[in-house]
Amino acid sequence: MPYIHMKDRIIEITDFGAPQLDVYARLSEGQLLNRHEPNKGMFIAESPKVIGRALDAGCVPVSILTERKHIEGQGREIIERCGDIPVYTAGLEVLTQLTGFKLTRGMLCAMRRPRLKTAAEVCEGARRIAVLENVMNPTNVGAIFRSAAALNMDGILLTPAGSDPLYRRSIRVSMGTVFQIPWAFLDGTDGIKTLRDMGFVTVAMALREDSLSITSPQLMQAERLAVVLGTEGDGLAPDTIAGCDHTVRIPMAHGVDSLNVAAASAVAFWQLGNGGGCDRRG
Repeated sequence: MPYIHMKDRIIEITDFGAPQLDVYARLSEGQLLNRHEPNKGMFIAESPKVIGRALDAGCVPVSILTERKHIEGQGREIIERCGDIPVYTAGLEVLTQLTGFKLTRGMLCAMRRPRLKTAAEVCEGARRIAVLENVMNPTNVGAIFRSAAALNMDGILLTPAGSDPLYRRSIRVSMGTVFQIPWAFLDGTDGIKTLRDMGFVTVAMALREDSLSITSPQLMQAERLAVVLGTEGDGLAPDTIAGCDHTVRIPMAHGVDSLNVAAASAVAFWQLGNGGGCDRRG
């Protein structure tokens, strides 16, 4: 006997043990990533707006899980854009029995992971990029992407030990900007040297007294600039700081020694991004 009743593309959920729902309710982030077969990896996008941004970026949908009311409501356009894929549905009172669904905005879409860009592809033509060294918290990664999109950064490079931008929480916090800002993993131990060889001035955001001011004209006028941010708590590795052209520190008041990495990124991107140096008084 089938787990779920099918009618055209709309499939009413009757059994939470249905294997078709594993991707939404039971697979871990690691299982979705599928490191052994990355071409089969998937991610989950939440809410019509975020799903729409993923579709705009060319991501391929696999299935949808949605509240029944969204089929003829705000999710209708998304469903039409997704083509001939299954749409699993039920009322909210039913869907909240699925772990985590009550935290979403009523619509989920399982999608194929896109081809990863290379660092060279992300940097080609870029004037301002961010480098995230071992930033582990998906919430921080998502918030950094959102700030980068809003504040004129051209791309983001991440070290492989950090959180993946396509983890579910990162996508949610970023409001889908992970699909708008080009990003890649920075391979090898000489990532900073590679960026310098590409013509980037590299600046380490670190707590050092010999740092440049974040408003330094030297930074504002750099043709190509890479802003390097470190992991929560420990910050950047000493070797990374030593390898950068400059160290930059955000001035603090009231005895506060530092900002959360996501907050620090927003300050740095505002000041040093492509809009940096312009007259913002108007």
